[in-house]
Amino acid sequence: MGCFSFVKLMMVLFNLLIFLGGLTMLAVGIWVTVDGGSFLKILGPFSDQAMQFVNVGFFCIAIGAVLVLLGLLGCCGAHKESKCLLLMFFSIILVIFIAEVAAGVVALAYSSFAEGILKAWATPALKEKYGSDPVVTQMWNSTMTELNCCGFTNYTDFVGSQFAEQSGGSLPPSCCRLNSFPCSTEEAQLSPVEGCFEQILETLKKHANIVGGIAAGIGVLEVAAMIVSMYLYCHLDNRIS
Repeated sequence: MGCFSFVKLMMVLFNLLIFLGGLTMLAVGIWVTVDGGSFLKILGPFSDQAMQFVNVGFFCIAIGAVLVLLGLLGCCGAHKESKCLLLMFFSIILVIFIAEVAAGVVALAYSSFAEGILKAWATPALKEKYGSDPVVTQMWNSTMTELNCCGFTNYTDFVGSQFAEQSGGSLPPSCCRLNSFPCSTEEAQLSPVEGCFEQILETLKKHANIVGGIAAGIGVLEVAAMIVSMYLYCHLDNRIS
């Protein structure tokens, strides 16, 4: 078996695995979205932790759709020796890689800018939807309980919110040191409870090696995929000429 045939076979098998993995995530995402109750029963005691940060169903659907598309393009492009499909595969991986690098640079060099963007999204959601929207309420309650934090910046995110108006000026129990209810603004002001953004940053710093290793591994795989797809693309070009 020549070098080209071996690379082509590995490309097909690797992207077939990506395609199957994407289909699995897509199926799980649809299952969670349509029938989340039975999914949480299977998770049992891990259900609260699994649902605390994002809407798992839509997240799995989005990631699964991207993986299915990439796996299909890479597998069909290598198997059918299609320059168009290989170029599309390369382009999508390149866009994802550039976006990841850009996000990393912004997070490292402009952390205050990133905090401002997140705050512009999170604070209005807390003031307008916390207590009335079940998804937002569950997400923030789980986050604040697990991380022992209050709001995005601090307790002031809930001052003047719909939740405070509906509860007679009380804030979520997590904003007070004793996790008590009702939690008044005065008690929250005296409690040493930090905002969730600071807690998330501390958590990421504690696990910086793991996060960095995962990011580096994903980056290496993406670069390898681009190199292999471009090798096949150029080889096909040379074969035609």
